[in-house]
Amino acid sequence: MGSTVVRLVDQLKAAGEPSRLRLLALLAEGERTVKDLTDILGQSQPRVSRHLKILADAGLVARNPEGSWVYYRLAEDEAEVARALLGGLDRSDPTLRRDRDRLEVLRRQAQEDAEQYFGRHAEEWDRIRSLHVPEREVETAILAAAGPGPFRSMLDIGTGTGRMLELFADRYDRALGIDLSPAMLAVARSKLERAGITNARVRIGDGTNLPVVRESFDLVVIHQVLHFLEDPQRALAEAADVLAPGGRLLVVDFAPHALEFLRAEHAHRRLGFGQGQVAQWISGAGLHLRAVEDLAPTAGSDARLTVTIWSAESIAAGRSATTEAGEYA
Repeated sequence: MGSTVVRLVDQLKAAGEPSRLRLLALLAEGERTVKDLTDILGQSQPRVSRHLKILADAGLVARNPEGSWVYYRLAEDEAEVARALLGGLDRSDPTLRRDRDRLEVLRRQAQEDAEQYFGRHAEEWDRIRSLHVPEREVETAILAAAGPGPFRSMLDIGTGTGRMLELFADRYDRALGIDLSPAMLAVARSKLERAGITNARVRIGDGTNLPVVRESFDLVVIHQVLHFLEDPQRALAEAADVLAPGGRLLVVDFAPHALEFLRAEHAHRRLGFGQGQVAQWISGAGLHLRAVEDLAPTAGSDARLTVTIWSAESIAAGRSATTEAGEYA
């Protein structure tokens, strides 16, 4: 028999057990940790881990380490197989219904945790937002700079709470958000779930050493991230490397300013960037600078920061963007 047939038989064997089918059904709803799945199934951690290993070995689920935690999800290249298997399940089955009820409890708890996190940090974020033009105006300009798409694959570097993944949700087939903060990623996951966005996910990662395959994204966004970095030029070079030929890069950050309290109180390493400085980095990364736009405060407003949007494009020869699971390797 051909390798494809053998693989399918292995997957059927792996899924052919009640607890593993329940796990697949839960992972079809989004990423989950072993603890989440243990709580829902009411089984021991070693037993759930063993089931997950069998499903992972068969290629039906993928694991995503994040610090001391590991998130599991349906493997993207085999998601159709998993969903086909699940299509034969009766959603009114008492066990599956109970699993969904327990999952909903976990979702509500995650949302409450996210709201508490926002509550603790809302004052400082609101203070920074008040320093520049309204967020709606900035986001409208970002969408215009990116173009209508559609984009087969999007990467949001320094995704934070996942706002850019939400903003572009109707323009991409799938998207990935990268961030170094597990707390931020927890908030992002909760927000994406609440918004019903199932074609985007987030994972821990360093924007200056991206854990993804080169030349694999149609759109890369770096939104209000560079001013936190020790080496912003390196982050731009990394972004250029993961752009597919003809792919679009958007960089959004502050123009040069003298608000020292942002450095002292909010960990800003750079007090903004000149148009020419970022343009030079973009050119040095082998990209074509398409446009630069300044969103300056209006006269008489209390705002003191100008937001700049750089739009660039990859012109290097290479393979086209892919939506295979390998792009997130």
